[in-house]
Amino acid sequence: MADDPRDAALRETCLQQDVVYQGGFLTVRRDQVRLPNGAHAHREFIVHPGAVMVVPILDDGRFVLERQYRYPMGRVMIEFPAGKLDAGEPGLACAVRELQEETGYSAREWAHAGILHNAIAYSDEGIEVWFARGLSLGEARLDEGEFVEVFHATPRELEDAVARGEVTDAKTLIGLLWWQNWQAGRWPLTWRSASGADRASSTP
Repeated sequence: MADDPRDAALRETCLQQDVVYQGGFLTVRRDQVRLPNGAHAHREFIVHPGAVMVVPILDDGRFVLERQYRYPMGRVMIEFPAGKLDAGEPGLACAVRELQEETGYSAREWAHAGILHNAIAYSDEGIEVWFARGLSLGEARLDEGEFVEVFHATPRELEDAVARGEVTDAKTLIGLLWWQNWQAGRWPLTWRSASGADRASSTP
């Protein structure tokens, strides 16, 4: 995305980078920055390798969803399948891999919707949003120590669960929003095969 000329009056400049924690895949930094008015401040944030989320759609229109315990939240969350990017891994390859590993499904067609930034105040994480259809079920291959319950829900069932406060995961809410706008013809999708070949189709 091109910079807006107005951004210059808001931009902060990094003066010094300090790593305060280096984990298995997350890094915590505390940088010193110069503010637009010339004053100095510190910014603490998480450096993330990036991730993908998949909105898998069965032939009957139902979604493939997961129930997974999320330790920081202390409870089971309802989510679309997702996972982090390996170093140098293209988004589509990660989406194909994560869908198969977590749910056992593979998809005939894929569409890249966009990217979401779910925690802009304290993380640089970007999550690519992918749609998948033409699903066929195989065998899931969960990572060691990963426990996921896969289930299906109609769009109305998912919308109702959101309205009841049962679905609060940000990426899943964005995935549902994208699906709603695609169905309404406002946010088109261009479908391609898993090998990456584009199709001239953007219809639901």
